[in-house]
Amino acid sequence: MHTRFGVAICALLGALLAGFGAGASAQDKFDKPVRIVVGFAAGGTADIIARVVADKLKDTLGQPVIIDNRPGAVGRIAADAVKNAAPDGATIMVMPIGPMAVVPHTYKSISYDALNDFTPVALGATFQFAIAAGPASGAKTWPEFVAWAKANPEKAAYATSGAGSLPHFFGVMLSREIGVDMVHVAYKGSAAYVNDLIGGQVPVAIDAIADLTELHRAGKIRVLASSGATRSTALPEVPTFNELGLKNVEAMGWFGFFAPAKTPPAIVDTLNRGINRALQSPDVADKLSRLGMDPATGTPAEFAKILAADYAKWGPIVKRSGFTAD
Repeated sequence: MHTRFGVAICALLGALLAGFGAGASAQDKFDKPVRIVVGFAAGGTADIIARVVADKLKDTLGQPVIIDNRPGAVGRIAADAVKNAAPDGATIMVMPIGPMAVVPHTYKSISYDALNDFTPVALGATFQFAIAAGPASGAKTWPEFVAWAKANPEKAAYATSGAGSLPHFFGVMLSREIGVDMVHVAYKGSAAYVNDLIGGQVPVAIDAIADLTELHRAGKIRVLASSGATRSTALPEVPTFNELGLKNVEAMGWFGFFAPAKTPPAIVDTLNRGINRALQSPDVADKLSRLGMDPATGTPAEFAKILAADYAKWGPIVKRSGFTAD
């Protein structure tokens, strides 16, 4: 009697626990495929991040996750597509900091509102910027470069991968901090300035640290400082600007995931859990590390605060530069 009663109780508990387990799993399932819109060409950093996350996300959601590359106009084509998509979780985008927090300040009028036309879903990856010197200044350290720039202001210039890029405006911010009006020399992509930097035609370059790391390790250039709150894991020997006494130039780049505005919170939370789970996979972290990035997880609310803070930070810097993309 007692045995039969015990067996019945165990069976009931087992059924209840199985039901809870199924419910927890079911809440993360979608009833339709998901499309991740990428505003840049296949093979680029945004595309790689989208694909490594999609590969894991499809298993979590139980649906295909399709990559939709829509390159052009510095991400604006992709942003418009997602802005106008149904807010049902079936269309999201991965976008770097530039089109969301910097580019809107460079136009008098732009077709999307970065803060109100989208719902932040998840912060996917972060990266640092850095300044690197070639032989022109003879500088081996950041203080040596500053001393050279102040003694030779007519020669003080910095290269970036393009006008209107975040490194461009990081240089504006840096110029103000050191009291030297460094001339911005815009190139068409990171690879375009390398020969001039190594050859001494331009004294320094500012770029994502990943684009400078291999040249630094090969001894062709010297990375002088990085922009993060802590030293970069890619180049731990390089000090941060904060360490060097520049307290107002800390900056991080990022790639994040966004849904259309008015996407229901339950759907946003489901996508957030799935993306965070993907980013916590060791193989995803390894792939991001090779790109000079660190996986970044958190809540949609935390990501929204980061976006708002960066939008507010870069607006005055862009305005101060006098640059417009119109």
